Amino acid sequence: MLIDGHGRAVNYLRISLTERCNFRCQYCMPEKPFSWVPKENLLSFEELFLFVKVGIDEGITKIRLTGGEPLLRENLDGFVKMIHDYKPDIDLALTTNAFLLESVAQRLKDAGLKRLNISLDTLKPDVAHKIAGKDVLSHVLKGIDKALEVGLGVKINMVPLKGINDNDIIDVMEYCMERNIKVRFIEYMENRHAVESLRGMHGREILEKVKEKYTIHALGREGASPSFNYYIEENGYEFGLIDPHKHDFCESCNRIRLTAEGMLIPCLYFDEALSIAKAVKAGDIEGASQVLAQVLKDKPKENRWSEEDFKQEDISSRAFYETGG
Repeated sequence: MLIDGHGRAVNYLRISLTERCNFRCQYCMPEKPFSWVPKENLLSFEELFLFVKVGIDEGITKIRLTGGEPLLRENLDGFVKMIHDYKPDIDLALTTNAFLLESVAQRLKDAGLKRLNISLDTLKPDVAHKIAGKDVLSHVLKGIDKALEVGLGVKINMVPLKGINDNDIIDVMEYCMERNIKVRFIEYMENRHAVESLRGMHGREILEKVKEKYTIHALGREGASPSFNYYIEENGYEFGLIDPHKHDFCESCNRIRLTAEGMLIPCLYFDEALSIAKAVKAGDIEGASQVLAQVLKDKPKENRWSEEDFKQEDISSRAFYETGG
């Protein structure tokens, strides 16, 4: 079992397969040019898999593949199959914008992928274009439909932004209700790569929007999930709220993150990280294990997002497109 320096069990590894993305979302990477880390700087799937085996052998039971946009990485289904064949019962999931999903959903399912988290910030084509920087909505919706058709589990993530999609919360929720999909509303996480004028909705503001039409009741957190869950009295539908500013957000954190270049990150907020690249390129399993042990020891107790005393200098410089959020 993997234990961090604060006594928390760590069993969840998030792997960013690429920093590349075919969207330019306002809250993530709106100004980033279409220039990329050279392919030779990225760990190959075989090198990533060497570390994945280390993690699984030492207690990782859940793996999520992220980006950037992970569907831009060629032969992704082959990597999924490597992990599934090594440990068929592992909880293997992927986060995607779903733009390319329609054509690959079946291959990913056949390779062993179990679940998807899909970003859907609106059902209005013009608003989606404004957020993502291009016309995306029809492709995203087709991707969601295909994922459901082939039997993949689907959750929807929405980031409500003031003056942009704050009036679309009920629409997105009811779209999910109709398909028996859980939606999770995610508070915008302040970062230096986003549009400077952007303002997210606080969790309580999101809940007030829902209450305009429905009666809701709190359920609480489920295990180590960052989502605080609620249910709607009128129909029993459950949804989640991810609020990184709340004081208890980090109490049960069970995650570490690995970037495509081999940086092992103990906390989404903090910039501190150690590289496993040299070890895995040399096939040095012991060296990779030592880096993992040090990262766990260094994992901070909590992030610096605070709703009480948030200051401008507390805005994260972390590029979420490198770590997958």
